[in-house]
Amino acid sequence: MTLDFLRRVLLVSLLFNYAVLLAWFLTFTCARSWMQSLHGRWFRLSDSGFDALHYGGMTLYKIGILLFNLAPLIALWLIRGS
Repeated sequence: MTLDFLRRVLLVSLLFNYAVLLAWFLTFTCARSWMQSLHGRWFRLSDSGFDALHYGGMTLYKIGILLFNLAPLIALWLIRGS
């Protein structure tokens, strides 16, 4: 496995994960009532609990993207420069 291949894989993964995060955010903001009714079938969540759960989930997902995709990609780009 070459460094160029690894860089491309990390870049594609980064873009895919940000697309998932963006889709989650747009669904949450545009179709919040639908999501809440869907999740309300399985879980009893208050409005604030529902919001906090999704906000926290998006935060953890974004931190995961930064740690597992962006940071290694930047490190590989820096290796190329030296």
